[in-house]
Amino acid sequence: MSQTEDFFKIRLNSIHPSSPVTFDVYIPVHQKMVHYLRAGDSLTADKIASFERKFVTSVYVHSSQRQLYRDYVYSQMNSSSLAPQDKASILRESSMAMLEELFESPEVGPALKEAKNVINNFVSFMDQEPEAMGHLISLSGHDFYTYNHSLDVCIYSLGVAQAVGYEGDELKELGEGALLHDIGKRHVSVDIICKDGPLDDMEWAQMQKHPEFGLIILNEHDVSEAIKACCFEHHENFLGNGYPQQLDGEEIHPMARIVALTDTYDALTTKRSYNKPMAPKDAVMFMKEKLFTRYDKDLLEAMHQALFRL
Repeated sequence: MSQTEDFFKIRLNSIHPSSPVTFDVYIPVHQKMVHYLRAGDSLTADKIASFERKFVTSVYVHSSQRQLYRDYVYSQMNSSSLAPQDKASILRESSMAMLEELFESPEVGPALKEAKNVINNFVSFMDQEPEAMGHLISLSGHDFYTYNHSLDVCIYSLGVAQAVGYEGDELKELGEGALLHDIGKRHVSVDIICKDGPLDDMEWAQMQKHPEFGLIILNEHDVSEAIKACCFEHHENFLGNGYPQQLDGEEIHPMARIVALTDTYDALTTKRSYNKPMAPKDAVMFMKEKLFTRYDKDLLEAMHQALFRL
């Protein structure tokens, strides 16, 4: 049997029971990978339910079949037999596996490459399905886990960007920057990220370094300056008292301004151990009435209109 590192994890619900898989599926048993499903067979709804009863949410595919899995997800997103809600679920679940790899794997290179495919799928879905954004937002977990948060910020950012005229490669670049905005949290202690309660001063100082850590990571890979800006500047604000550079409003990259906005919105609407999440409408109104001096006013209005329309 191959070792675990020869495989990548996929979310169980990225496989739809209506169609056979085009790749082999494995499950870990006693630290070895056991061949569970052959290419050409289907993972039925009953089998998926059986896994879920055992709290199993992921299975594995051999690294040599990564492209087969990509092609499978692409084919599902373009299937005429699947409802938009099902496509949104498959897209979200397949993206979550990539984010888990991004934040947990020793090497980020493969996941960074995969991020481009994820964003291409999101933008393609938005182009094909008028209600795509509504379906994707309806699946938000509203839990402040790094994976959920990164994906939700990406979805909200794509919605706002599209509302203000972003399209094509520029929209994809913004989506990738939003998806990767918190990559620096790879270098922040898990105990701090998952702390059951507010951070103390020392912990907060460590957390505030994550934009710098993210920039260091991205500088080692072939990504655009705009994507780096989304990572490095998403905690700057128009008052000039953000971090890490205390940039004035107009100095903040236009794409980073969108991510700063949606990052705050998601933080306000997600559940944490020490606070109660706001309802989406309340969060937008709070930002418009109490936090408006921190953000690009045109983008804040665009987010307000986009979310209320959904």
